[in-house]
Amino acid sequence: MTDTIIERLPDFLRNNWKNSGFSQFTPIQEKMLPPALEGYNITAEAPTGSGKTLAYLLPALKKLDNDIKQAQTVIVVSSRELAMQVHQEVEHWLEGSGYSSAALIGGANIKRQQEKLKKKPAVIVGTPGRLLEHVSSKKLKMHEVSTLVLDEADQLFAKEHIEEVETLLTSVQRNCQKLIVSATIPSRVEKQAFEKTKAMKMIRIEIDEAMLQNMEHVYLVGERRDKATLLKKLVDMEDFYGIAFCNDRRELEKYGEGLEYKGKNVVILQGETNKQQRETSMQRFRKKEIPVLLATDVASRGLDLQNLTHVIQLDLANDVHQYIHRSGRTARAGRTGTVVSIVTEGELERLLQIGSTLGLKMVKKRISHGKLV
Repeated sequence: MTDTIIERLPDFLRNNWKNSGFSQFTPIQEKMLPPALEGYNITAEAPTGSGKTLAYLLPALKKLDNDIKQAQTVIVVSSRELAMQVHQEVEHWLEGSGYSSAALIGGANIKRQQEKLKKKPAVIVGTPGRLLEHVSSKKLKMHEVSTLVLDEADQLFAKEHIEEVETLLTSVQRNCQKLIVSATIPSRVEKQAFEKTKAMKMIRIEIDEAMLQNMEHVYLVGERRDKATLLKKLVDMEDFYGIAFCNDRRELEKYGEGLEYKGKNVVILQGETNKQQRETSMQRFRKKEIPVLLATDVASRGLDLQNLTHVIQLDLANDVHQYIHRSGRTARAGRTGTVVSIVTEGELERLLQIGSTLGLKMVKKRISHGKLV
């Protein structure tokens, strides 16, 4: 199937596929590409790191028309970090095509973005508020858009973005293809997606059970006030390289300040981190100059992080989906990893219920001499 689809693509996409070293489609690409290439509206749920970006990029870029000098593909994402990451992918797949792209994100210089739009990029990646600003000012014209992508849709359909997203959906022509993807598509989002786009194929790729089994799932029990101390002990472990999740950004900053006070370099990623700080910090983290990234779930959406040894839950996941989403940051590409939940006695029962639902063995451990035992 892979070869058949690749042969149908324009030369630039075939060349970039060949140069990428890929040989087979991932499960989400196998299921999504045939109907997407036929022009169907699609809602797709697939785990983090499963190849969703390419599953929507190939059909969108295949449709680009050199005679149209306006935006033709608009990709809406939930965060600045994800926008920059997706834009890098877009640039890679557009190599040799003659088409250009632009990233339009909040917090960046709007005048500079307007200058980019004057060059008529074919592909736009952006956050909802900033995209809408450009649409409202008529600097970004949506009438020639043939593909509208909503990436990390469960965030885009949340209350802070929903009005902007609805406006963007109504700004395109009725025959514009809508591709809606996310690591988790709750029933609320599925219903909203159907209401907004009518004819809609639903595709779900389950979490790879083998991936969850490649992880060690452990927990540490302590009082809430002990969590900062336990976090520091985990970060102090030899070869530790991980991400720690916290639900509240103010608490997140307290954990970060505590680690910095103890002499640890940390990256704190939450919705209000400014663009330059974010990019500099993430570069250092990816180079492993900084051992730990502290993040809220929203801020971490779509981050492509390689070789993480540990995922830490400072706040317990709200449900099975969130536990899976967080866990999927480690043990990628056949590697192993450890998911550590730091829980109070009151949180323990809920953690064990999540483990039971997923068929996971949750092991109680403690930290002794710099090791989990």
